[in-house]
Amino acid sequence: MRVLIPSALQSYTGAAWVSAEGASLDALLRDLDRQFPGIRFRMVDERRRIRRHIRFFLNGEMLFDPDHPLPAGGELHIVQALSGG
Repeated sequence: MRVLIPSALQSYTGAAWVSAEGASLDALLRDLDRQFPGIRFRMVDERRRIRRHIRFFLNGEMLFDPDHPLPAGGELHIVQALSGG
């Protein structure tokens, strides 16, 4: 699956688009972490909860559950909210 990495996390991947595999969102994030150590913890906490500033979109549909099944193809967009003040 093609995965769009937000610019704030591209220091891990070195690219905006990467490939990863997994039958669920959590499995795909584990594959990303295998390829790019440390990236998963920036998106999911130690309890496997999606961090509140991260959003995942599969073919335009927002995912809320790390156990959400993923198709073999498609695109996953990872969006990271930025804040400041």
